[in-house]
Amino acid sequence: MLAAFDITADPWAFQLHLEVWALIAFLIGAWVYSVRVIGPRAVGPGEVVVTTRQKWFFVFTMVMLWGASDWPVHDIGEQYLYSVHMFQHMILAYLLPPLALLSMPEWLLRLIVGQGRGYKFVRFMSKPAVAGVLFNLTVMVTHIPGVVNTSTQSGVLHYSIHFLLVMSALLMWMPVLGPFKELHISYPARMGYLFLQSIVPTVPAGWLTFAEGPVYKHYNVPVRVWGLTVANDQQIAGAIMKVGGSFYLWGIIIYMYFGPYKDGANLDSSYIRTRGDDDMLTYEQVTSAFDKVPPAPEPERSN
Repeated sequence: MLAAFDITADPWAFQLHLEVWALIAFLIGAWVYSVRVIGPRAVGPGEVVVTTRQKWFFVFTMVMLWGASDWPVHDIGEQYLYSVHMFQHMILAYLLPPLALLSMPEWLLRLIVGQGRGYKFVRFMSKPAVAGVLFNLTVMVTHIPGVVNTSTQSGVLHYSIHFLLVMSALLMWMPVLGPFKELHISYPARMGYLFLQSIVPTVPAGWLTFAEGPVYKHYNVPVRVWGLTVANDQQIAGAIMKVGGSFYLWGIIIYMYFGPYKDGANLDSSYIRTRGDDDMLTYEQVTSAFDKVPPAPEPERSN
């Protein structure tokens, strides 16, 4: 049965989302203030506050956040096509979080999380086993028909799901490329970790691709954008999830293998995190330790 729907509705009618513009304006203002006012005081003399690379990553992050959250992607994905909804989620889970982490100076994130409970919480939640399970659980839950149908009718729930998806994705990416180097795992471990993340999305992707009837009743509407049927829409959504959840991550794995890993960077094959700078012994510490060791007694001479 078709859901109640206005058959005269225009899918491409412009809708202004002030909350999206307010969020982006706040993020840009906070980032600029941080790097211009707080940054020079937070870093040491001669240290770079923010690199050109990080500036460009931040610009890409804001553009991507706006594109995924504003008209027309948000409105088409919320009311008409689940494939656009899936495309939106792929951006929020797989593209935007790593760009956001790459744009974040280390000193800024340390100021945000602090050195006490905040840092301990981030360290625990970004452990590969914890972050991976949380992220994949979020991905699975956000594709449950009841959750999808309800969220498209409630703006608060819809944005809450997006917030949870982005936060879990940020934690998932932290062991791979987060600003805190002490939370990184080795390159072989990163490749295995990302491969595991690519397995779960294939489940809902295959389910959508081979479903015989409408999976989400909310998208079974008479107005069909681009002439796509409900079945075509679901198949395209499954393909987007397959590409975004698997091929995209496999591409990163291939880059790691033929890039940093091949060049000999961090070839430790263990699956534990790399040691941070705070754990490394300095020359002064080593010499001081040797000075504290008493000299060995001289052997007795026989007559």
